[in-house]
Order: sequence, then C-alpha cells, then structure tokens
Amino acid sequence: MTEAGPRRSGRGPDKAALVIAALLMLVAVAIAVSTAGMGGVAVYSPVGPKTFPYIVAAGLFGLGALTALEAWRGDFPDRETQALGPMAWIIGGLALQMLTMKTLGFSIATGVLFAATAKGFGRGPLWLTVPVGIVFSFIVWFIFAKGLQLSLPAGPLEQLF
Repeated sequence: MTEAGPRRSGRGPDKAALVIAALLMLVAVAIAVSTAGMGGVAVYSPVGPKTFPYIVAAGLFGLGALTALEAWRGDFPDRETQALGPMAWIIGGLALQMLTMKTLGFSIATGVLFAATAKGFGRGPLWLTVPVGIVFSFIVWFIFAKGLQLSLPAGPLEQLF
C-alpha cells in the first residue's frame, strides 16, 4: 500500500479512467477544432484570441494522455463506493434551482438548493435549512443586485425590495 491507497496493479486497465481520458481528449479536440474555425481574428500578431484556447486544448489533451497511460497501467487507487442518496439530493436540488430560478427568483430557488445540499451532507432538517438558505441567498442577491448593480433573477421575495 502507498499513501494514496491500494493500487490496482495486476488487474488490467481501469476502464472508468480510460473513459475519463477519452472524454478529456475529446473535449481538447473540440476546443481546438472550434478555435480553428474562428473567423474575423486579426493575423498581425502571433499572440491573439486564438492562443489561449489552443493552450487549454493542449493541456487537456496532455492530461487525457497521461490519464490514459495511468489507466492502462492500472495505477489508480481503488475507488470508494458511491452513496447514491446524497448525490440524488444535491443533483435534484441543482435541477430544481435551474428549473425555478426565473419563476421563484434567485433567493427562493437558491435557498432550496442550499437545503437540498445540506440534506445531502446529512445536516439539519429541511424545515430549518430551507428558510436559512433563503435568508443567505437573499443577502447574496441584495449585495449583487443593489450593491453591485448586477442582474440576478428576481422573484416575489426580491420584488418586495
């Protein structure tokens, strides 16, 4: 055993890590292809708006290649089993926030996300975390909307102010 945990050596390639490596390389290729197709960029300077996306694509491709190499060698530590209940609470809260942001407004939608995330982490009852989340979210909305003059979705609660 090493510091990172037990190794997978001798058990063949790590299929999940190979999928992740393929996705990293696919995203890198997509960034490079879309950057190559950018039009209307001045060519009088060697460093321009196309440079950084190419650097990101090269970095992602390199990370994908290194991930594939490590996956092929089976050098990733064993992964813990995933708890589906907490993940469902967090993903469900995020989906609910995205679906209700325009109708309920930032404070209420984000307060529900806060409560679902707290529930996913095993903290507090919903009857307590929903109002606490709404209060915190309203404070954030107030700072951004009134203090910084940035536009966040306003619902019934925000329209009172």
